[in-house]
Amino acid sequence: MFVISKIAIAIISPLGSALLGGLLALIAGFVGLRRLALVLGVLSVAWLWVWSLPATSYALRGYLESQHPPMAVEATPEAEAIVVLGGGTWPMQYDQDYPNLGAASDREWHGARLYEAGKAPLLILTGGYDPRFSASSSAESMRRFMSDLGVPDSAMVLEDQARNTTQNAEFTAGILARRGINRILLVTSALHMPRSVALFEAQGLEVIPAATDHEVRGAPGWRLWLPHTDALDGSSRAIKEIVGKLVGR
Repeated sequence: MFVISKIAIAIISPLGSALLGGLLALIAGFVGLRRLALVLGVLSVAWLWVWSLPATSYALRGYLESQHPPMAVEATPEAEAIVVLGGGTWPMQYDQDYPNLGAASDREWHGARLYEAGKAPLLILTGGYDPRFSASSSAESMRRFMSDLGVPDSAMVLEDQARNTTQNAEFTAGILARRGINRILLVTSALHMPRSVALFEAQGLEVIPAATDHEVRGAPGWRLWLPHTDALDGSSRAIKEIVGKLVGR
């Protein structure tokens, strides 16, 4: 199921669906259906162009991020534990001594901020790994980084088996249940938060969203209409989140 879900995500992404449309256009042209080939080719290019526009990407990401706007640490309620979802650090490779920070490393920073502010006495770091490619789990990489930020090891509990957000919720809920914890601060990127909240609440947890890593920002008007790879990436991730929430994954 894990592999199937990854393939499905690749196909429904703007780039994947555009490439699929281009392939169908080539096949149609090869068998002599030139008009169909032309239509498919034009639609594929137009589809890719639309999702590559910052204007489109910002609108889609803004829809998700606006559901959980930034909240100051001081205004964040207290809870029994802070759950930080993996994705902000890259698991260490076998020839590396330290983790690499990713674009979503705000997750770890914000989790550390909340802990230092006394919002909860415990941090649950959740994220697994593939031993074929990584020497440690995402959770272990998070622990190392957050330790450098001053968080004591005694305050961090690792969930190092999950390979997607659904498993993050399931496996973390088990750890929390064994400790008698139900009220949590959930830390993840704002784009990722709507789906994450739904999955953790489905486990019967009381979830307080503590979103970070907000991406949507203002830009000169004319640049919003110039295709950009960052916009295409943002559109792809937003579509993944929306579809994932709809299907409950």
